[in-house]
Amino acid sequence: MTGIRAFTFTPADGVPPAVAPFAHATAAGQTLYVTGQMPTDTSGTVVGEDVATQTDQVLTNLLRVTELCGGGLADVVSVRAFLLDWDDYAAFNAAYAPWFPDRLPSRTCVGTTGLAVGALVEIDWVCWRADGWA
Repeated sequence: MTGIRAFTFTPADGVPPAVAPFAHATAAGQTLYVTGQMPTDTSGTVVGEDVATQTDQVLTNLLRVTELCGGGLADVVSVRAFLLDWDDYAAFNAAYAPWFPDRLPSRTCVGTTGLAVGALVEIDWVCWRADGWA
């Protein structure tokens, strides 16, 4: 599959509402770029007050978008994480690692001074599939 395709979903698809004007994911050939997800549920409510709970929600949201595009965790090749408080780094890692028991993707983790919706963590990822995307 070639070309560029944007994927946009709704809460009815099991994806939280967008907090800004963006596609939830964009496929370019065999690569899928999944927009940074927030720790929100399908109503747009922030889930959890600690970084571990929020990390699980963000990864749940990322996986749901990826699944709707035809992929899964095995397709994740690179992850970027943004933490509001660098003191949460160890707790973030403890919540993150179990999501990738077979193969860890490449990852960048950056401390930041602010995230949308008052979140403690935001994560985006890049996926690759030989067969392209739905």
